[in-house]
Amino acid sequence: MSDTRRRVKVYTLNEERQWDDRGTGHVSSTYVERLKGMSLLVRAESDGSLLLESKINPNTAYQKQQDTLIVWSEAENYDLALSFQEKAGCDEIWEKICQVQGKDPSVEVTQDLIDESEEERFEEMPETTHLIDLPTCELNKLEEIADLVTSVLSSPIRREKLALALENEGYIKKLLQLFQLCENLENTEGLHHLYEIIRGILFLNKATLFEVMFSDECIMDVVGCLEYDPALAQPKRHREFLTKTAKFKEVIPITDSELRQKIHQTYRVQYIQDIILPTPSVFEENFLSTLTSFIFFNKVEIVSMLQEDEKFLSEVFAQLTDEATDDDKRRELVNFFKEFCAFSQTLQPQNRDTFFKTLAKLGILPALEIVMGMDDLQVRSAATDIFSYLVEFSPSMVREFVMQEAQQSDDDILLINVVIEQMICDTDPELGGAVQLMGLLRTLIDPENMLATANKTEKSEFLNFFYNHCMHVLTAPLLANTSEDKSDKDVVVGSNKSNTICPDNYQTAQLLALILELLTFCVEHHTYHIKNYIMNKDLLRRVLVLMNSKHTFLALCALRFMRRIIGLKDEFYNRYITKGNLFEPVINALLDNGTRYNLLNSAVIELFEFIRVEDIKSLTAHIVENFYKALESIEYVQTFKGLKTKYEQEKDRQSQKLNSVPSILRSNRFRRDARTLEDDEEMWFNEDEEEEGEAVVPPVEKSKSEDDFPDSYEKFMETKKAKESEDKENLPKRTSAGGFKFTFSHSASATNGANSTNSKSVAAQTSPASSNGSSSKNANLTAAVTATKGSLVGLVDYPDDEEEDEEEETSPRKRPRLGS
Repeated sequence: MSDTRRRVKVYTLNEERQWDDRGTGHVSSTYVERLKGMSLLVRAESDGSLLLESKINPNTAYQKQQDTLIVWSEAENYDLALSFQEKAGCDEIWEKICQVQGKDPSVEVTQDLIDESEEERFEEMPETTHLIDLPTCELNKLEEIADLVTSVLSSPIRREKLALALENEGYIKKLLQLFQLCENLENTEGLHHLYEIIRGILFLNKATLFEVMFSDECIMDVVGCLEYDPALAQPKRHREFLTKTAKFKEVIPITDSELRQKIHQTYRVQYIQDIILPTPSVFEENFLSTLTSFIFFNKVEIVSMLQEDEKFLSEVFAQLTDEATDDDKRRELVNFFKEFCAFSQTLQPQNRDTFFKTLAKLGILPALEIVMGMDDLQVRSAATDIFSYLVEFSPSMVREFVMQEAQQSDDDILLINVVIEQMICDTDPELGGAVQLMGLLRTLIDPENMLATANKTEKSEFLNFFYNHCMHVLTAPLLANTSEDKSDKDVVVGSNKSNTICPDNYQTAQLLALILELLTFCVEHHTYHIKNYIMNKDLLRRVLVLMNSKHTFLALCALRFMRRIIGLKDEFYNRYITKGNLFEPVINALLDNGTRYNLLNSAVIELFEFIRVEDIKSLTAHIVENFYKALESIEYVQTFKGLKTKYEQEKDRQSQKLNSVPSILRSNRFRRDARTLEDDEEMWFNEDEEEEGEAVVPPVEKSKSEDDFPDSYEKFMETKKAKESEDKENLPKRTSAGGFKFTFSHSASATNGANSTNSKSVAAQTSPASSNGSSSKNANLTAAVTATKGSLVGLVDYPDDEEEDEEEETSPRKRPRLGS
């Protein structure tokens, strides 16, 4: 079966008149008893199954095309084709078919394809085995010629024969002379016939005829004929456009006359295809395939000729980067490059590789860096298009350039930072350019297309570079729009808190949504780098400020960012979220959304449902202990009840585990039994908490994973009670309507005994115990100044209160320590 001569692909024609590939196999011709005749069989090369079983019918018209294709119709609407790997195999099977039908194998069609109506119409015409005899090229014969040309289009054989006749007799040039005569005589009827004739000749789809029609001496007359469409009241003025309106701009004079001629010809043929000829119907769509190929190969030739002329390209680059070049000239140079890169897409992969390497060698990237930073919007837009071709072709080439550049330049002028700044400063209200640039950045930072070689890994090098030099530029608008007047590092207990800024401007909101989309991509793909960045910048807290935005799409982007983080099920992230009490803004958004059943509602509930289904213990405990009172009224989904159940089951499990451990081990930190080292670490964390817990992380905000329960439960409860006397917490304040409300604020305000809550807080009557207002946990999380220490405590696990009634009174999350 490994005989490549007989290797074929089987195709069938679908309803859209497109060929569907039915599989690859090996063809044979054998007598099939069931079909009572010689048949073509194709067995799949993968598993030997039968792909095709077709009886060679004596009356079926089989066609051989391009030496390796055999095409035929089995039924009225069922066309089949065999595409052979080798010509020899095609010839062999063709002989078998001709043998069955009693035909000479030298023919290309075994039966005449003309249908009955055509036969009637052409009964006076000569035998179809000879070339078609063309009427003499005279004015009074134009109608006859037009009828002949349009009538052969439905028959592939007759089209071939007409094309040969036109070619042999130099007929096209004679027709174009008649066109000039008709135009001079203003013979409208003749001009309408010539339109039909020239259009019909184009549809013959013959490259040899195109060569004649699109030559310098003929092309304008061909365009002229196509102006006189009988369907139009007035002829179109295509020639006027091509000669007067369309200007050929030479950014640098092109000395090669052949190259100039090719460029002119390609433009005009493209114009004929795109503007003059009507969009082909479903039956005509293959009529112009050769025209498409003609344009394609012209473009390949133009790119190759320009590429070989290094002097020309060097001159273009020199002018592009020269400060003395005026703006108009520079715009033309950039547009030339854009078109040049667009043409290059027609090249084969190997040639395209050479093309972009030539551009890189000549310095396309430093040149782009200059033009992308210019004020001219058109120039920037064209430069972005060129940059997108380069990134699409080789992200590694661009990455390598920016890393080398970083060693010599400031961060401000790095190419990637120029790109980010263009994205941030896009003036388009719809941010079209920013969306395109964001896509390019995403490609550049995607580890999937980074190479790992023996001596270096591009991934680690580039990501280190990106997070050190570029990430701060990307997140700047996000941090600026979620910032407060003071810096986090200078939080002093009792300082006045300013209201959080929230971007209500639609364009800003769109930009922040784009940045969040990119950061969400980073969370999924850059585990280590982005984790450090989020922790160091307290980024999630800043992002969740956007849950207050009046633009729901932005609030959803912020939620999606958090959802991706939780989706990683990483305990580092979980501790960060619980210690920072970062579920609060999400729950506030859910409560503020009320009973509205919308995307925000569904997205928030899906987040909690994920935590329940995946049984993320630390988050479950944190949510139930801190927020269950506010959420228990939500009964249209079972999510929150389910979380409570999971929490209680886990609590029971832990109690049983504690009861089963001998008391001597429970109080002995230095035991060495079968339990894991993690428990020792847990004890160490617990003791640390007693010493340093005053600093940043309030002891009630802790995580509850299975391993995070303390060994000494009794000892922990004593510690807990001691802390309660020091710290009091306002749990969700009960509103006048009897519901609950959390306040999500960022810094303490103890000077006047009240704090300004964020825009989502509602006025609520509070009990005397909470009349001081709720204060921020941000001071606790990031850099609170306390009486004992100012140092930061690492993000570690803290044990939690198991008793819900105590939890209602005591959680210092909302009140800064006032020990000082």
